[in-house]
Amino acid sequence: MKIMLFAIPVFFLLIGLELLIERLKHTRLYSFPDAVANMSCGVQQQVTGVLFKTLLFTGYLWAYEHRVWTIPETWWSFVLVFIGVDFFYYWFHRSTHEISFLWGTHIVHHQSEEYNLSVALRQSAIQAFASNIFYLPLAFAGFSPASFLVMATFQTLYQFWIHTKTIGKLHPAFEYVFNTPSHHRVHHGMNPKYIDRNHGGTLILFDRWFGTFQEEEEEPVYGVTVPLNSWNPVWAQVDYYAWLAKRLWKAGSWGDRLNMLVKKPGWMPASLGGSVEAKPVSAATFHKYDKAASPGMNRYVLLQFVLLIVATFLFLSGAGNNPGLSTTNLALTGWIIWTTGSLGALLEARPWATWSEVLRWGVAGVWLFLALT
Repeated sequence: MKIMLFAIPVFFLLIGLELLIERLKHTRLYSFPDAVANMSCGVQQQVTGVLFKTLLFTGYLWAYEHRVWTIPETWWSFVLVFIGVDFFYYWFHRSTHEISFLWGTHIVHHQSEEYNLSVALRQSAIQAFASNIFYLPLAFAGFSPASFLVMATFQTLYQFWIHTKTIGKLHPAFEYVFNTPSHHRVHHGMNPKYIDRNHGGTLILFDRWFGTFQEEEEEPVYGVTVPLNSWNPVWAQVDYYAWLAKRLWKAGSWGDRLNMLVKKPGWMPASLGGSVEAKPVSAATFHKYDKAASPGMNRYVLLQFVLLIVATFLFLSGAGNNPGLSTTNLALTGWIIWTTGSLGALLEARPWATWSEVLRWGVAGVWLFLALT
């Protein structure tokens, strides 16, 4: 929806405000390579969404055509679809934490070891393929595609502001009903008591009712129990499935393989050493991934990232009116994803990163020359 495109400048404005707070309070809220990786994942999610936008929404349209009732669009129907979207989001979100093969579609959002507004933009490029199935009951029930899109977009936008450490606990009445920064900090924590808690989107009520609520107590340690240890957003999208595939290959039986896919992430048969258990962690002693490039390289990456954001915004502005697997959309999406991976490799000082950049700009130059002749 166009509203998401208009929200992009607002997101960056709020990130800038958080950076200003960081400077004024002399606190460390951001890591440059982490923030670039986070927002690059968001870029990947948005551009791949252009390719599959029509496909992803086909299921809801089909279900709505076979609806049991037709619910008129009134104020009360929007209230119901708001609750419905949040209810089914809760179960989708909870499922991605409790079913291993679904965790691979969501883990990207949890890989950052920081917690700031840029983390809200760190999204999986394939999560929508799993999430859309959970909302089909709303279509069968008769909630129009338009009302569903409005409320699903509202819920997505709402969750941006809760990814921050700059806001403490709010009024108890608000904390009881709605998802807040405090509740969502718990959700991103890998402290054993915080894992798989607070799955709500806009509301926190479903966590309270279904036994997954946890109050924020000690300071959370952010990240995942098997760390990514990379700034490359392309690798971030596939790391978990690569890790899982190696273990599926080594499993001794098909029954074990099935369990590794449908049980909780980290479940392993005894032949592979048993389940991977979360270990106690402390914010005071936890060591974050901190591989750093030179200051000059960071300046180059910043410049290229700004150009990437501009290019992505222009791409979304144009391709949003003509989504699908067209040659142009495929080519631009490929180049943008290549750019995110190349910049991530530069931040890690990979030996091949410079050659990737030379080739990337060579391809862009040829493409521009052909477009102008």
